[in-house]
Amino acid sequence: MKKLIFLIFLTITSISYSQSDYVLGESYYREGEYEKATQIFKKLYSKSPFNNSYLSRLISCYQETEQFLEAEKLLKSRIKKNRNQGFFYVYLGYNYERQQLKALAKVNYDLALKSIDKNPSYGGIIGRTFKDYNLLDNAILAFEKVMSKNKNANYSFQIAQIYGEKGDFKKMFESYINLVDKNERYFDLVQRYASKYITDDAENEANILFRKTLLRKSASNPKDVWNVLLSWLFTQQKQYGKALIQEKALYQRKSTDLAAIFSLGKIAFENKNYDSAKQCFNFITQTSTLDEEKIDAYLYVTKIAVATNNSETEKLFQSLFKEYGKNTLTIKLQVEYADFLTFKQNKPSEAKEVLENALSFSHSKFDKARIKLKLGDILVFTGKYNKALIYFSQIQTKLKNHELAQQARFKVAQTSYFKGDFTWAKAQLKVLKGSTTQLIANDALELFLIITDNEPVDSIPSGLTQYSKAELLAFQNKTQQAIDTLSGINKKFKGQPIEDEALFKQAQLFIKINKFEAAISNFKKVITLNSEGILIDDAYYELAELYKNHLKNPEKASEYYQKIIFDYSSSIYMVDARKKYRKLRGDKLQ
Repeated sequence: MKKLIFLIFLTITSISYSQSDYVLGESYYREGEYEKATQIFKKLYSKSPFNNSYLSRLISCYQETEQFLEAEKLLKSRIKKNRNQGFFYVYLGYNYERQQLKALAKVNYDLALKSIDKNPSYGGIIGRTFKDYNLLDNAILAFEKVMSKNKNANYSFQIAQIYGEKGDFKKMFESYINLVDKNERYFDLVQRYASKYITDDAENEANILFRKTLLRKSASNPKDVWNVLLSWLFTQQKQYGKALIQEKALYQRKSTDLAAIFSLGKIAFENKNYDSAKQCFNFITQTSTLDEEKIDAYLYVTKIAVATNNSETEKLFQSLFKEYGKNTLTIKLQVEYADFLTFKQNKPSEAKEVLENALSFSHSKFDKARIKLKLGDILVFTGKYNKALIYFSQIQTKLKNHELAQQARFKVAQTSYFKGDFTWAKAQLKVLKGSTTQLIANDALELFLIITDNEPVDSIPSGLTQYSKAELLAFQNKTQQAIDTLSGINKKFKGQPIEDEALFKQAQLFIKINKFEAAISNFKKVITLNSEGILIDDAYYELAELYKNHLKNPEKASEYYQKIIFDYSSSIYMVDARKKYRKLRGDKLQ
């Protein structure tokens, strides 16, 4: 028994020493101290001659110290002992490659590939070894050879990655699609890797190749998964109408779930593609047999009507309430109606009545929170800030960490900002900058930067108080008063950091009341005010959009889109500007 314990102790000790030596050897190797690393790996390999990790490092150390003959002797010795392990030919070939002996290198690479015929089980190692040495064409040949010998072997993913490294997107996508064709459980993996190359530009080379590959595969071997991938691709390209065609085809084959079409509609709506969004939600209202599903879709139909200033919006709401009633099922619809009454019809009293009635029969704490959020907005709209803050605070207390609580916290910050309490507003916004909801985080960061960039220094007025008042007036739809307040800032605080913010905000309000020339003048002032200003690319983009959408002047719009493309390549508007510029130029979009 004592002897057995002693042997176990010796074995554990030996393994422990080997591990520590390996770590030390790796450390020397990474630091470029190859002579020291050579001694350690030589010792480790002598003790474990079948450990290929030690062998690989030792050979590499010999090569880095130009001891090519030592590496050659070692490899030929291993090959002589076991010719079945064809990956040693790759090592030997690369050893010749390092010495610029190309012919000898090729002979050994060919021997490695031929060895797969006799021993396919080593083919994967041979392929990986070729890849490790960046011998990508040979790596592909090795993997393909294994798959031809063993029908259960699947190296399509590795082959696709190699084609990606080579920049051969066509073959890369073919390999990825073949992988999904063999086993659909690879769908998420393939989508994740394909997304590294896909952009929102339909003219991007990778996008075109991916689409064509999917269409070919769909024609030769029809499967639902190709429609799913095509829908995903069109969604990335913001071609929501084309994505809907794919989703409809899927639904008509299965007719079980409308969730994908609903999700597509939301994405289209959030990207202000209201026509495509409406098509999605109309399809749901016409197809679904569930009231809950229909009402959720109708909610977005009303949002679209409001966003597009549809003159029939009031009738639409009333027809929906007549059909589905004012009850717990339609609470979100009632909240949307209250928003419409307040911010579009200037009827806050009627809106408040709608919400207070909804509050009386709501049972869910989440529904109560949604109602109180909108009630708070209406109170801010009517100037009752403290009561609004009470509602927002109640939501934070009841639903800690929920998205609705984060929305309420932002409302607290925004209302405090409107009141001129910048310290408390900043405290709330600091927390929200890390919000899990990207939209809230972005809004919080934007407001935080406005405050910190323009706060008074040493009690010297900076215009921030007046600017926050202008933003409040804009929130309350008192557009002309907001414009007048911003004009006062432009005069009183000329040359101060707040000036470009005031000019930009005022320009946006000028567009709202169709004073386009005044807006153009302001945007141009923002551009000339400060050559390093953070709003310059925003101003160029707004000018381009104004000329394209309102003044119907494609030449001027193209001029400003071009300015972003050539002078502001890191702008968030870059991709959108390039796409719109090409469309105006008449390029054929794929």
